Amino acid sequence: MKLMVLDGNSILNRAYYGIRPLSTRDGLYTHAVYGFITTLQRLLDEENPEALCVTFDRREPTFRHRADAEYKAQRKPMPPELAMQLPVMKQVLSAMSVPCYELAGYEADDLIGTISRKCQAAGWDCVIVTGDKDSLQLITDRTKVKLVSTRMGQTTTKDMTPETFREQYGFDPIHMIDLKALMGDTSDNIPGVPGVGEKTAMALVQEYGTIDEIYRLLPDLHAKPAAIRKLAEGEESARHSYWLATIVTDAPLDFDPAENLRRPFRPELYDLFLRLEFQKLIDKYHLRPHQETAEKPEVTATVVPVETEEQARTLLEEWRRADHVALYAAADLMAISVHWDTGESTAQMAELWSGGYQGNWNALLGALLAADIPKVSHNVKDLMRALLDAGLPAEGFVFDTALAAYLLDATAGGYDLPRLFVSYFNQELEKPAHLEPDAFSPLGDRAAAWASLHSYGAAIEALYGVLLPRLREQGMEKLYFDVELPLCRVLADMERSGFLVDGGALARFGRELSDTIDRLEQRIYAAAGQQFNINSPKQLGKVLFEDLGLPHGKKTKTGWSTNADVLEKLKDHPLVADVLTYRQYAKLKSTYADGLLKVIDPDGRIRTSFQMTVTATGRLSSTEPNLQNIPTRTELGSKMREMFVAAPGHVLVDADYSQIELRLLAHISGDTAMQQAFLSGADFHTVTAARVFHVPQDQVTHQMRSRAKAVNFGIVYGISAFSLSQDIGVTVQEAKEYMDRYFATYTGVKQYMTDVVDKAREQGYVETLWHRRRALPELKSSNFNMRSFGERVALNMPIQGTAADIIKLAMVRVHSRLAREGLAARLIMQVHDELIVECPEEEAPRVEALLQQEMQGVAELSVPLLAEAHTGRNWLAAKG
Repeated sequence: MKLMVLDGNSILNRAYYGIRPLSTRDGLYTHAVYGFITTLQRLLDEENPEALCVTFDRREPTFRHRADAEYKAQRKPMPPELAMQLPVMKQVLSAMSVPCYELAGYEADDLIGTISRKCQAAGWDCVIVTGDKDSLQLITDRTKVKLVSTRMGQTTTKDMTPETFREQYGFDPIHMIDLKALMGDTSDNIPGVPGVGEKTAMALVQEYGTIDEIYRLLPDLHAKPAAIRKLAEGEESARHSYWLATIVTDAPLDFDPAENLRRPFRPELYDLFLRLEFQKLIDKYHLRPHQETAEKPEVTATVVPVETEEQARTLLEEWRRADHVALYAAADLMAISVHWDTGESTAQMAELWSGGYQGNWNALLGALLAADIPKVSHNVKDLMRALLDAGLPAEGFVFDTALAAYLLDATAGGYDLPRLFVSYFNQELEKPAHLEPDAFSPLGDRAAAWASLHSYGAAIEALYGVLLPRLREQGMEKLYFDVELPLCRVLADMERSGFLVDGGALARFGRELSDTIDRLEQRIYAAAGQQFNINSPKQLGKVLFEDLGLPHGKKTKTGWSTNADVLEKLKDHPLVADVLTYRQYAKLKSTYADGLLKVIDPDGRIRTSFQMTVTATGRLSSTEPNLQNIPTRTELGSKMREMFVAAPGHVLVDADYSQIELRLLAHISGDTAMQQAFLSGADFHTVTAARVFHVPQDQVTHQMRSRAKAVNFGIVYGISAFSLSQDIGVTVQEAKEYMDRYFATYTGVKQYMTDVVDKAREQGYVETLWHRRRALPELKSSNFNMRSFGERVALNMPIQGTAADIIKLAMVRVHSRLAREGLAARLIMQVHDELIVECPEEEAPRVEALLQQEMQGVAELSVPLLAEAHTGRNWLAAKG
């Protein structure tokens, strides 16, 4: 039998510092609890113990504190964001049926020591999980320590047994106490012997074992006279330190390993996870509510199966008079639940099913989906795309619950209906039987399918009632109804249009890349004097840093690091230069040349999917495939854009905002010098360089402009002097001087950077000009790295988010005007600040002018909002 005991404070502390802050809607921090649970689950999977328990420290002084006032006296108090999670953690463990132990006057380590020895006495194996090396002294043949460490957000464990301990330290685990007695421990204020460091202490313990033996042989030790003198003078301190460092193994703890056998979770865990908004854990553990919650919205509805055309006509008229209907459709559009409020005590739900409708099904859907019936639904863009693909109208959608939830919490990570319903109402939806194959077939469980379909429709209605008022409260009504909601139709049309690709040219390009990759392989093998797997970091690291002996080697636990940063420092070596080129070509071939060939539709076009609820800044993202991420900074990457072409008789018109983020910085910061630079019409980077370097504009060199450009764009992202120095190849001090000159030139920008962070810290969020919000709990973290991250986001999000709002509004305006003017042109692509329209050749001049007018007319700023448009047969040519 095996018992696993966790050092609760140690694991919770590591989880707190290892995960970015998470909090519930009411402000309770939860990331330490979440990290503890995920770490615990991984440990259980690894060890599969029959029994489990956790120990915690208590706040009262222990017997060590009472004996030595300096013991752990320098320890800072627990950060308040962590302290609020400690009682919650204990609640969670209780609900998970995990016993917790704490004892007045003793530390968690003492309880762990006692538990391990009681396990050993009962013939059990014990696994101690901790991040504290103090527990290494407890290792025996039946007790091992899993030492936990967290780096860069990744938690790892190392199993320490008698064998692995002796291999690492050169003595038995029990002598860890002797080591600490000599060298001390600054983290616990254990003094050790003054002047004796780790190296000397290790050598003494490896040779003599115990401090008793060391002091017995003191005059004749194999040690330097100075060390012997320090040992003699510090014997009392050594003895006291030994006592402080010794973990108690016989604390008065009532403990029986058999009473800690793993048991099923308690029903209250579901409600607790709901309160903590741990939906992923609810799903992972398949938790279900054990009782009805007070927050559950009561829905009493009359279900109306729609079978005849007469019934349909009556309902359609009623729906046209209604404020709105909530609509949820099965994936194949063959079954739809329509929910509406009659104004009486009960709601109504209509069942529209192609298999049960006696009239013209498409005519019924056409009427329902026309503009004169206002509809609320979920993931409207995807629904519109499905409707349009089926030849049906997609009009009259007045609200999308997924988009609204995204605007209200842009970092939630997911906006599916079940998750939102749990989050807002503490209630789970019916199992989605309507998503199962053949749910509405004669062999399917049609009643269950309708039940879940109706529950989703009712959920949309309930969420609509909650989300719309919150959008209004937070000032995002205009952003939602003028930008986000109309964009659904724009994106649905863009996805359906797709982008024509020259498949033959793409295939030839792939073959050219293959030939180059083969040549590079042979050159790399020749330079290395051996063949190896170039894509294996382990094998490449061995070649570079062991066989060739190159500098800058950095070992990780899996071997030598061969990431881009390491190789860039070595690129003067021909082999490394070839490896970097090889990686570039290999990625181009696999991701783009080969990858794009696989997703070309029969009509020769590639159709991406635009994601509206992914980024925290409001930017759109492109997936399956990602067409926004095609490389542009290299000649080869740019060549990829030649493969994206216009249809015969058509051209591409590409319009791009000019320096939009810098223009927004000038406007939002109110910096008059920066605004004047843009109003002058001169090149902004040249103007900045002239001011920063105190030279006339006509004397600005290419290097000066380049460095000014790096500072201009770096400031928007909260760049540090160190990062700037890396970007432009100067010392950190020089980079700092550039930044100081920059802020002396643009004093308003410096003030803005201070003010926006202070305001964000005070109100807990930042927002764009259109009031798009991003919550920033990181700003109140006691962790420096977390706070620094929050400050960078606070600086950047109002700028980048406003740029996202502007390009989205431009897309809505361009799409509307193309239709209004009856042009055949269609918007087919958006990449960051760039829009691409495909149009008949004769429409190109009108489309160029239209794009510029609409993009520049989106907002009135204190500086000009400029867009440049160009025309070409392919994407690269149209970039101008």
